[in-house]
Amino acid sequence: MRDLPLPLALTARLSPVVVLACAGWALTSGPFAPAPTAEHHAAQQDTPSGGAEASSSSTAPSSTAVSKAYASAPAPCASVAAKTIGSLVPGAKTAGKEIPSTDTKVRRTCSWNALKGFDYRWLDVSFEIMDSQAAAQKAYEDRTAEKSGGGAVPGLGDSAYSVVNLTTQDKQQTREGVVMARSSNALVVVTYNGSDFETKKAPDTDEINKGAIKAARDAVAALGNGRQG
Repeated sequence: MRDLPLPLALTARLSPVVVLACAGWALTSGPFAPAPTAEHHAAQQDTPSGGAEASSSSTAPSSTAVSKAYASAPAPCASVAAKTIGSLVPGAKTAGKEIPSTDTKVRRTCSWNALKGFDYRWLDVSFEIMDSQAAAQKAYEDRTAEKSGGGAVPGLGDSAYSVVNLTTQDKQQTREGVVMARSSNALVVVTYNGSDFETKKAPDTDEINKGAIKAARDAVAALGNGRQG
């Protein structure tokens, strides 16, 4: 792994990534931003009824509680196995860096990034805990609709979707994969991207897509730490 500071020539070549990193995870965790070129890749409340408030709350759970399996987001930087981080982001510290959140019970995000030689990789994992399964499902449907060109990922949470996009800036390619998965009232969003600053090419679609799905499987499994007891 090349230590910073980088040689001036390489620093100039890395400027798009440096700007991206300084701008924060929101610019690279693009589940919420449109991407120019889509590359298709598919792996294939009710409220409680009436009655005395004291007795209903103590004798029967509300349907809202039933539809809310997770009370809080898990620690995001511990949600992806060290082995997974090592394979997807070579040279990154496995501890990652948690992004500040206004409410860590409902939203938490961790980011890993590293430059090894001329290969750059960035991984974000985000958890959102919603009030109900219905709310999480609506958010999932809205966001996948914004990210056209992808496909379903079978066997991941209650429903999952993945899409890969290619962008080019100053002749430098970056390929980014986004996986969105819903499990009960939780939404997991994984963003994984990469660039080669020697060839100016991006990793292939399959590598990025499989990497994002691998991290998403770890993250969904980690949701159990926030399950209501």
